[in-house]
Amino acid sequence: MNEVIYDRIAVLRVERGISRRQLAEALGVHYQTVGYLERGEFRPSLHLALRIAAFFEVPVEVVFSTEPFPRIGGGSLASEQRPA
Repeated sequence: MNEVIYDRIAVLRVERGISRRQLAEALGVHYQTVGYLERGEFRPSLHLALRIAAFFEVPVEVVFSTEPFPRIGGGSLASEQRPA
């Protein structure tokens, strides 16, 4: 079974003005690993996922999910097109 793991690493990293290299150094991983994680080419171990969440000071569910994250700032088109 090949389940997709969605993440917000890039969003959190950019929000905080942190480069991939800086995040990698803080986590003790190669900077390319951060890129692989952000592109969904690599799944983190539980230990790494918890370290990433701790680095950003958020619960792990804020960073990782088995369901796609909702778009930021947007409602669904169906609700916007409902008749008044």
